[in-house]
Amino acid sequence: MVEQAEPTAHRPSLARASGTMAVATIVSRITGLGAKVLLVGVLGLGMVNDSYTVANTLPTVINELLLGGVLTSVAVPLLVRAQQESHRNGESYAQWLITTGGVLMAGAMLVSVAAAPLLTNLYLGSNSRANTELTTAFAYLLLPAILFYGLSALLSAVLNARHVFGPPAWAPVVNNLVVIATTGVFALLPGTISLDPVRMGQPKLLVLGIGTALGIVAQSLVVAVALRRVGFRFRWRWGWDRNLGEFAALAGWVVLYTGISQTGMIVTTRVSAQGTEGSVATFTYAWLLSQVPYGVLGVSLLTALMPRISRAATEHDSANFVADLSLGTRMSAVLLLPISALMLVAGGSLGVAFFSLGNNGVAAADRLGATIGVCAAGIVPFAITMLQLRAFYAMKDARTPTVINVVMVGVRATLCYLFLATADPRDLVVGVALAMSLSFVVGALLGQVWLRARVGGMRSGRIGVSLLRAVVVTALACGVALAADAVLSGVFAAVGVVAGAWLRLAIDGLLILLISFGGLLLARAPELDPVRAVLRRRFARR
Repeated sequence: MVEQAEPTAHRPSLARASGTMAVATIVSRITGLGAKVLLVGVLGLGMVNDSYTVANTLPTVINELLLGGVLTSVAVPLLVRAQQESHRNGESYAQWLITTGGVLMAGAMLVSVAAAPLLTNLYLGSNSRANTELTTAFAYLLLPAILFYGLSALLSAVLNARHVFGPPAWAPVVNNLVVIATTGVFALLPGTISLDPVRMGQPKLLVLGIGTALGIVAQSLVVAVALRRVGFRFRWRWGWDRNLGEFAALAGWVVLYTGISQTGMIVTTRVSAQGTEGSVATFTYAWLLSQVPYGVLGVSLLTALMPRISRAATEHDSANFVADLSLGTRMSAVLLLPISALMLVAGGSLGVAFFSLGNNGVAAADRLGATIGVCAAGIVPFAITMLQLRAFYAMKDARTPTVINVVMVGVRATLCYLFLATADPRDLVVGVALAMSLSFVVGALLGQVWLRARVGGMRSGRIGVSLLRAVVVTALACGVALAADAVLSGVFAAVGVVAGAWLRLAIDGLLILLISFGGLLLARAPELDPVRAVLRRRFARR
């Protein structure tokens, strides 16, 4: 491919598609944050939450290993191509995908439930501070959700291939609301979850496990209804053709990629579990919360770009391919860097402000906040890496992402065990977070070099200028915020720990985001041209 001018062809509006998803995702992340705050409030950050967190992770892990990674990386590009060939071909391909994937996930669900004790032991090991019996009990209740995770992902892929992005983005909101309701019922029930012995039939355990699983069921139903409304009619479809053979060839590499990722996850879980009680939950919550900005901006951008990048790769349209990839990289950096910096500077305040309520103490919340900040340092390289990997898949290259992932997981595992050998158990969870962030820095750099070698030009100079501009403006904003914190330290102490955390978070947020994005607008950063155009129109009306 040769670098060419910016494309001007008429394609689905990136702003409209990503804007629709961004609104839904903001609501999803807010309700998701509310659900996590409530869970920490009623469970604390101790042994019970560790056990629940590991068990709640298992269905997503198995879904990703068997189906999720394949769908997001391979299915959408091939669905787009099948629909380009003919509507009938696209419909048949989608029906085959749902048939095969649904049967696969149903079988995985049955096997996983039967093997719940083995899965628990795999993720926790023998030196864990989590309760393995309680984790297994939660796993029995949560693993049936594998089928519904798979169905939700399958149906969402079909919708995205048809450029329908809203319902899949809104469906997690329903899931979060069910979890919030479940947490409320859990809090109202008398007593506690017993640990010695663990009683499988205990009401609080059943409510938390079954309620969490029902949230995934509700999410898949929302997507199913949306797919039917766009005119899709499902029928069982078996057999094989050329498109399916191509899918299988790419899917094998993606499954290997996902398996390597899950190996990295096992390492981070096992190492975290050897810290203090609550370290597994602390790392998991920190990583999930640090992903909120990426979920709102990065995922929306990536989901809207993928059909375009896939179409450009299919048509050998180098101008659109390089332009969209460069745009996605630059926008990921410019939009996410100020938010990442805010979470890094004010992570401790964020943790105390949101998570020092109920059964959780200030010390545990502060450690969670510090971990969030370190995880947030990896947001930008993570977003860029995810975009790069999808670009390789669009070029029908599933091998290169797997090789890059081997390097990332190797770096992550090496750093995790280095921290395990040298760090204080209380600080181990922060070390694991740092290992995670640094591994994505390595992945982003390696991916950029590899893409440049493949494509023959990635507009790296333009990307570098955009990144440098964002770094300088954001660093200035952080410096102003830290100076303000030093001046107002007495005020923060006078109003109390929690109130002071809220006050500092508000001040840091206002200063860092206002100065960062305001400075980028004044510097005429082209990535913010849509924002500048909206502001210009509004001022013109006045």
